[in-house]
Amino acid sequence: MIARMIGTVGGVGYLRPAPGTWGSAAALPLAWAVHVVAGFPALAILCLALFAAGWWATAQMTAGQSDHDPSEIVVDEVVGQWIALAPILYVGWSPGLDGLVMWPGWIAAFVLFRLFDIWKPWLVGWADRRGDALGVMLDDVIAGVFAAIGVILLAGLYHGVLAR
Repeated sequence: MIARMIGTVGGVGYLRPAPGTWGSAAALPLAWAVHVVAGFPALAILCLALFAAGWWATAQMTAGQSDHDPSEIVVDEVVGQWIALAPILYVGWSPGLDGLVMWPGWIAAFVLFRLFDIWKPWLVGWADRRGDALGVMLDDVIAGVFAAIGVILLAGLYHGVLAR
């Protein structure tokens, strides 16, 4: 029961179509709430804790099954999406900066994460092919890192090159 609540993020994973996209979308207000209430460090700690809990929940939910990554497991999407949002939330942690001003970054983080999670290039695909609970979590972590790098590059392009 607890593993299913964690793995499906309170049932979000049962939404159709595209439960992974629903999981990523659910990650946005969750990240915002944690960020507003407790700041970036709390979100980073929660991300690590959710990774560990998601790894455990995925192992529990897939034990004895041939499908190592059922679509209703979306905790991995939440962790990956939080990683994609990390550059924005870190900058938004600065005193006096309204995080809503950075709304284009939120959109970029969401789109880039979904792109890398679906496309599964290079290391993302490698992690997915592991065929175990750790691989389920790692492919989204890596997709989140790729998306975070993309967010940083896009911000640099917009605020640096295009701002001139």
